[in-house]
Amino acid sequence: RTSDGYIVRMFCIAFTKQQATQIKSTCYAKSAQIRSIRAKMVSTMQELGTKGDLKTLVKELISDHIGEQIVKQASSIFPIKDCFIRKVKVLKKPKF
Repeated sequence: RTSDGYIVRMFCIAFTKQQATQIKSTCYAKSAQIRSIRAKMVSTMQELGTKGDLKTLVKELISDHIGEQIVKQASSIFPIKDCFIRKVKVLKKPKF
């Protein structure tokens, strides 16, 4: 929920990163790590949404600063390389 009354739903996607010494081509996180990474994503996106109005939210999403912020926070749990907000839906508009 933004400060001007819009309710939006953001969809985020992130990919795991291989270790430097890893030979195997795949790299999977355990389910507990996935849950904690997802919780960090949700808290960061909620922080961003409630911080300002819809205009500032769109400017922040275009700059792609939030993906880097999520990668920084979640890299202590499991290494992540690409994190993006891939879709934003407007669920409810305010009545003026």
